[in-house]
Amino acid sequence: MPVVEQYARVHVLTDADATEATDGGGDGGRTLPAVFRYDPDDDPGTVRIALAGREEWRCARTLLERGLRGPTGTGTVRVWPCGRVQTVVEFHTARGCSVVQVETRVLLRFLGLTYAPAAFSSAATSGPAVSPPCPPAWTTPAAARSSR
Repeated sequence: MPVVEQYARVHVLTDADATEATDGGGDGGRTLPAVFRYDPDDDPGTVRIALAGREEWRCARTLLERGLRGPTGTGTVRVWPCGRVQTVVEFHTARGCSVVQVETRVLLRFLGLTYAPAAFSSAATSGPAVSPPCPPAWTTPAAARSSR
């Protein structure tokens, strides 16, 4: 299966990281480039997140999924929703903590792509192509209400 990489710009929320961030579009925001990476051959349950000029963090793919719906995480990576369109990701190291905001749609796209290769590779051997499965975090409020 192919490696999935999603490039994004994240909004820096911690003051300690402000010197490395750049103005995010003239609105006074501070942004950094980030890469979300999934390699199913390396570890199918893990994603890697790298911020420019920093170490790379590993976390469970399910941690990102759960973090879209509510606060989660107790280790080096913690995730929680921030309104309808943003998600906060907090990274801990021995040197301190970095907190960034990322657009939720970027995480949804990335997570969708991490499931797509498995769905399409199994469909290629067993019949017609199918849509990638949707993890529970993608359930819209309307869909959740109608399924009760």
